[in-house]
Amino acid sequence: MMPTTQGASSKTDWWIPAGLLLLCAVPIAAGTHRLLQLGGGTAITSENARFFAAPIPITIHIVSVSLFSALGAFQFVEPIRRRWPSWHRSAGKLLVVAGMTSALTGLWMTQFYPNPPGDGFALYLIRLLVGAAMALSIVMGFAAIRRRDFGNHSAWMIRAYALGMGAGTQVLTHLPWFLIVGSKPTEIPRAFLMGAGWAINLIIAEWIIHRRRRA
Repeated sequence: MMPTTQGASSKTDWWIPAGLLLLCAVPIAAGTHRLLQLGGGTAITSENARFFAAPIPITIHIVSVSLFSALGAFQFVEPIRRRWPSWHRSAGKLLVVAGMTSALTGLWMTQFYPNPPGDGFALYLIRLLVGAAMALSIVMGFAAIRRRDFGNHSAWMIRAYALGMGAGTQVLTHLPWFLIVGSKPTEIPRAFLMGAGWAINLIIAEWIIHRRRRA
């Protein structure tokens, strides 16, 4: 029975990055489309004018958050950490840089880009809070691994990854609105739907952390 159990566990381990990659596929595709727009001379509208006015922050943000979400998915696979610990450490160092870059550029854009139509003060505050929390989680995770505190390192990096993956879950939180209402959400509903994406990810992250600590 043991080989069967191990095989089932191994399959479950590999479903984790598959699901996370699927979740981040739409945001990565949207980010790639945005970069192509910036490089291809597309028409400037009220939705994208801020990106054409200052393209460097959004470009760095898209590249860093795409790397953080895609590569980070494999950091949670137990067989990889166990069989290739050096890869896990090397990827982790790259992810610390990518994650911090993503959080800091996100904060910069929130502070200095003009709000597009539909984004209000509530969403501005949420984005500041999320960006700061993501950066703090990465710092805490890095400090923990320097102390060889693997449990807290894992917990803080799970939180950082959950916040970094907010855009993927926000696709799902917006979907019912578009199906039922059939139009873009206004300021308050949009803030709620965006915040719900980050909140759902954090709730799942805390559940995973609690489950690991109990185990």
